[in-house]
Amino acid sequence: MKKLTLLSVFLLFAGYASAQKYSSKTGKLKFEASVPLFEDIDAQDDTNVVILNADTGEMASVSVVKNFHFKTKLMEEHFNESYAESAKFPKTTFKGKIIGFDKSKLTASPQKYTVQGTLNFHGVDKAITSAASMYAKDGKIYMQGNFVAKPADYKVTIPKVVTKKLLRM
Repeated sequence: MKKLTLLSVFLLFAGYASAQKYSSKTGKLKFEASVPLFEDIDAQDDTNVVILNADTGEMASVSVVKNFHFKTKLMEEHFNESYAESAKFPKTTFKGKIIGFDKSKLTASPQKYTVQGTLNFHGVDKAITSAASMYAKDGKIYMQGNFVAKPADYKVTIPKVVTKKLLRM
């Protein structure tokens, strides 16, 4: 697995406090690490928690690693025990900022933004910059984006025998 594509889809509901904050406990965080001619390797967590401060554009999200569900239990077991080591590293987090975010400019049409921040996975922090699209509808904010994460950057070791079945660069 040379790279891992992460796609996040968040539906953020408004909550009112001193700052305009939006949050969701039902964000979707997916990853895909498949190559042609081999079995698909992908998983999804439907319980990703995300918070957006609409005044500053700062955001944070957290997923419990064991909440990533695969097509087969065996893949899930290998992922949790051999690669993610979810007993030792139970959560993955992202903390960052949406550059140039202005809630008042959101419309029902998706707009492109750049998201910068730090992804923590497998106990390793790594800076991430990615594109995301956002729009507002019925008092809710929707956000979708993706980025590539290389297992080696997060000290995840993939055995050579398995590498051919996973994404190549």
